[in-house]
Amino acid sequence: MKRQLIAAVGVAAMVVGVAACGSSAKKDDTASSGSSSPSTAANYNGKTLTAWFMDGSAPQAWQDGVKADFEAKYPGAKLNIQVQKWDGIGQKITTALSEGSVDILEVGNTQTAGYAATGGLADLTAAKADLGGADWAANLNASSVLDGKQYAAPWYFANRVVIYNKGLWTKAGITATPKTLDEYYGDLDKLKAAGVPNPIYLPGQEWYTYFGLIAGSGGQLAKQSGTTWSGNLESPEAKDAFATFQKLQSYSTAPKDKDEATPQQSTLFPKGDVGSMIGLGWEAPAPKDMPADQVGFFPLPGKTADKPSGVFLGGSNLAVAQASKNQDLAKGFLKIALSDKYEGMMAAAGLVPNRTSLNSLATTDYAKAAIPASANGATTPNIPSWSNVENTPNPIKDFLAAVLQGADYDATAKKYDAEITKRLGQNQ
Repeated sequence: MKRQLIAAVGVAAMVVGVAACGSSAKKDDTASSGSSSPSTAANYNGKTLTAWFMDGSAPQAWQDGVKADFEAKYPGAKLNIQVQKWDGIGQKITTALSEGSVDILEVGNTQTAGYAATGGLADLTAAKADLGGADWAANLNASSVLDGKQYAAPWYFANRVVIYNKGLWTKAGITATPKTLDEYYGDLDKLKAAGVPNPIYLPGQEWYTYFGLIAGSGGQLAKQSGTTWSGNLESPEAKDAFATFQKLQSYSTAPKDKDEATPQQSTLFPKGDVGSMIGLGWEAPAPKDMPADQVGFFPLPGKTADKPSGVFLGGSNLAVAQASKNQDLAKGFLKIALSDKYEGMMAAAGLVPNRTSLNSLATTDYAKAAIPASANGATTPNIPSWSNVENTPNPIKDFLAAVLQGADYDATAKKYDAEITKRLGQNQ
């Protein structure tokens, strides 16, 4: 999911300056002590490890640090970091995996299963414990596992929160952020009564929020029966989540048949007529467009105050190429990159780290809202054919638009479940 991953990595790109404070993590566990990492006593002269990271993902301080630590730990070895653009990356990765021209690579969490299924990624199951896998959050690690085997390691994640205009809320007489959905509806009513055109800006095809609402209620967009996957829009959880999505969308003038990028909602918020929107950290206005002290963040509330609504978890994993001739050295690199020191840098940069023990390092207002919500988050079904569902025309988007514009829920859900099921059955 290219757009979602760009949204996630945008946060890190904006806050590179704070990354260096990640060294305050609880410990530095970069020292090798397990069988999955190579011995530092060996001679690595002439060995070069090629690592691909996506544009905007890793702050420069992170890159510089892991390179220095890796080359110090494995004398003679060199780390060749190459930053890749998102456009056309799928074919480029496929080619590199087949040619063996990359050793370590960043892959989107919704893309990992596809590369693993084709045999492109090395099986890291035996190395998981040595890489710190016992501490990885289960919902963040899920996208790295296929058929019970570990094909990647969770690296960083981001999820949507409510971004709100503090000035408009104050003028509407709202003095505190809501803790439940009912309280949020009440605040939206106050904003509407105060003349705010969009108490919330929520396009009808913004399916990530809908996905989160389903996940938060324990449901799924697709269900599995044996080895077969099928659409699940007809489920009670999906229908209940739609009712919440529809109520929120009723406070918005955003088009029912467009998504959050048409137009890009981040360009609308600074204009001053949007009370709130559901978005990622990078979608909040920059200080040049709106004073930072006028922008607030809170998790989308749940039905009860004890738990926020569920969220879609977008992010990236780190994997070792199956064709790499330096697999042991690559695992040694992973141990450094996934250590508390460097995961702490990602947390300090405003992203969700792969283990909850580092959550306290988050310092940005966005991260302080996103991290509590991430505990109630999920990723899309971890199957190679899921990408077929997101291909244009996306049936989830079309389903939402149709029902919001008056189509019968049950009949429309049945129609689009059939389409989702068809796509899930392709190329498995």
